[in-house]
Amino acid sequence: MQAIENIVDTNNWITILLFLLLVSVVLLKLLNSKRLNHNFKAFFSLSLIDDEFDSINFLNPFQITIFLFSTSVLSLLAFTFKAYITPETGNSFAAFLTIFAYVLVYLLLKRTLEYALSLLFLIKRGVRFFMISKINSLNSISFLLYIALILYQYANIHETYVFYFAAILFIVRFTFSVIRNKKLIFNQLFYFILYICAFEIAPLFVLFKLMF
Repeated sequence: MQAIENIVDTNNWITILLFLLLVSVVLLKLLNSKRLNHNFKAFFSLSLIDDEFDSINFLNPFQITIFLFSTSVLSLLAFTFKAYITPETGNSFAAFLTIFAYVLVYLLLKRTLEYALSLLFLIKRGVRFFMISKINSLNSISFLLYIALILYQYANIHETYVFYFAAILFIVRFTFSVIRNKKLIFNQLFYFILYICAFEIAPLFVLFKLMF
């Protein structure tokens, strides 16, 4: 009964958004089922990233669709967290769009600057693999978070479990990223520390202040 009430109380736009995300997964399968499978499993397998290293194109329909999927899922997660810590903000679609815009701009700028950094320091190939591994693992996490958000909305799963699950995923992702790219990191330790400060910590702090 409580789960049914949760469905009724949830704004219709969340249901529509989750449905559109499901449609986007179907579209991804139609565009390239093999690459979709690789992105879904990339969080657990480094070899799948190796397979895509020389062929990935960030501007093709598949990459654009999966980028929008990941951005939407992360935005919905951030929106859910904001609604949890500040209930007075409500569940309006306008509030979600604001968060979506922040996350979209953040990810676009981050990827553009990362690519520019790889060219600036003439380590394009090494950083390209680093970028692909991070992007694909983020896509993989987005699929898992999408499932978690559906369970939260319609299976009476408490939101705190979703937040803990998301935190664990991102911690594991960071750990895997360091392990997978340890050679590049140790060879370019100064630039890696600079990257962490300039492209991870500082932008996330600004994004958090803007959203919350």
